[in-house]
Amino acid sequence: MRYVVAMIAAIITTVLAMKFLSGPVSNWIALQMHYESSDSAETVNQMAFMATNLFGLIVGWTIGWAMGAPLSRDKDDDV
Repeated sequence: MRYVVAMIAAIITTVLAMKFLSGPVSNWIALQMHYESSDSAETVNQMAFMATNLFGLIVGWTIGWAMGAPLSRDKDDDV
């Protein structure tokens, strides 16, 4: 059950990060550099967008894992 809670929390935080955080963060990061072509700027923007989403996924998984700790079953406790 702990894994289910972690997965649900990861999905929720990833969606929230994608909706509210990834766009502004990726634009800010892309504007901090100078480029020779527009393709380079777009590549940096896309990579920053995906990295922010990955960060949201990891944060959500960690929060869900911590919240699901009381739901975990240890085999040592059953004995």
